[in-house]
Amino acid sequence: MDYKRREFLKIAGTFASGVALTGVAAQLSGCGTSSKLSGKNNTFGLQLYSLRTDLPKDPKGVLAQVASFGYKQLEGFEGPKGIYWGMTNTEFKKYMDDLGMQMVSSHCNWKENLEKKADEAAAIGIKYLMCPFLGAQKSLDLYKKAAEDFNKAGQICKQRGMRFAYHNHDYSFKKMEGQFPQDVMMQHSDKDLVDFELDMYWVVAAGEDPKAWFQKYPGRFKLGHVKDRGGKETTTLGKGNIDYPTILKDAQKDGMEYFIVEQEQYEGTTPLAAVKDDAEYMKKLKI
Repeated sequence: MDYKRREFLKIAGTFASGVALTGVAAQLSGCGTSSKLSGKNNTFGLQLYSLRTDLPKDPKGVLAQVASFGYKQLEGFEGPKGIYWGMTNTEFKKYMDDLGMQMVSSHCNWKENLEKKADEAAAIGIKYLMCPFLGAQKSLDLYKKAAEDFNKAGQICKQRGMRFAYHNHDYSFKKMEGQFPQDVMMQHSDKDLVDFELDMYWVVAAGEDPKAWFQKYPGRFKLGHVKDRGGKETTTLGKGNIDYPTILKDAQKDGMEYFIVEQEQYEGTTPLAAVKDDAEYMKKLKI
């Protein structure tokens, strides 16, 4: 079944409204090139949602292709076959080991069986589980309530040696009642329990500057989605209008550790060809 982005995210966000690389790259073993990105971790990742139409057909075959493109880390998402594409967590990890990759994070339905998901994720070394979508709330008080829920999820993850994070869309960077909902969530969540994944595409789409947010909250945006913007849609990295060489330099200075490629539209190309081209961009990126 082909789950569209909004459909999946609404499922994950429904519960919240009622109440998925390491660092940046240096040497890439097996691909013959090295990235000019720096950092304590040594590669960039891929959000598997980029390949949502291909993965159900042949999960292992598609993952092998991803490894061949030079990706060393993955960020997952919870789809109809779960986080591990029909495999158990340990089976998935073994296959990742065989490919020389690691899943470091995953979006998930964090309001359902989070303890079990955290147990399984921690057992195979996943560092982050995260809320992928909250949905635009009707008041700032509801964003405060969401931050309280993030703290509870963060405690569950911390007990297992993991972290919890929130991934933004554009709605949290649009003011309501004179404030940005993103500010409210960050100020009412415990930095010892909750990190944030900054989707830079959505920040730009909302008319905001990612660099200003890194500087405002240094060390809190530990992960970032690297996806380019052509018009009103995502496009292959380097073909859009987001200045990643400049943005990512500042992101690293202000504590971002995980840079995760994501692409959602593929005009004139295919998902696999697009993520291959995205990998080539990341390998050559100089910051």
